[in-house]
Amino acid sequence: MTGRVALVTGAARGIGTAVVDQLAAEGWRVVAVDVCADIPGVSYPLATKKELTAVARRWPGSVIEVVADVRDPQAMADAVALARGQFGGLDAAVAAAAVIAGGRPLWETTDPEWEALFDVGVRGVFNLARTAVPELLARPQPRSGRFVALASAAAHRGLWHLAGYNSAKHAVLGLVRGLAADLRGTGVTATAVSPGSTRTVMLQATADLYGLTDPAEFAEHQLTERLLEPEEVAAAVCWLCGPHSSAVTGTVIHADGGFTA
Repeated sequence: MTGRVALVTGAARGIGTAVVDQLAAEGWRVVAVDVCADIPGVSYPLATKKELTAVARRWPGSVIEVVADVRDPQAMADAVALARGQFGGLDAAVAAAAVIAGGRPLWETTDPEWEALFDVGVRGVFNLARTAVPELLARPQPRSGRFVALASAAAHRGLWHLAGYNSAKHAVLGLVRGLAADLRGTGVTATAVSPGSTRTVMLQATADLYGLTDPAEFAEHQLTERLLEPEEVAAAVCWLCGPHSSAVTGTVIHADGGFTA
């Protein structure tokens, strides 16, 4: 895979970090993007600049860190331009940035919570696609560009007191399916990965919303009977970024430990 270039959002921790590490280990050059700041409507601390820098420092010369907000179209355009300027183009874009909010019935969801869920989790995917896909299409034929978005098991099941998150993740699947149709015949694919309960800061935040003392309690909903590790989900994402996934587009990989079985 040496010579291929990816842009990954939500790269400072969790599944995003695991994706960056696995791609870099496979010889990819990566632009690692994260907002590195807290935002309204989200009740837990988001990743920091220190965490993002730590990811890049593991891969000197291969990973460039970029502090940017997926809610900002120009910031995404600038990140794509950096991939072009520093690495010569773009072969894959991974939309891993997301937040969790809820813990109450839908009718009690606040405007800031709803806006955070959709502005980061849906508009952020749109902003990345709108700027990254033209760069993927700029590669010469035969192309093998990949756009991969992180959805969730919540895109396939209604979850108690997480209706806003359900809605946002369903929207991600719709976006990916429509994008794949628009990319018909180009050699560029669009897919989603739906994780189950994965050992991340966001899962801890979800446990806090439910008043659980230990996020491991979520494991009972999965056939694996354990939480997933970020690296397990990242493996599915990185496979989709690679050449062997050429027959897969407009659909979702369920890396969910059997949650939706």
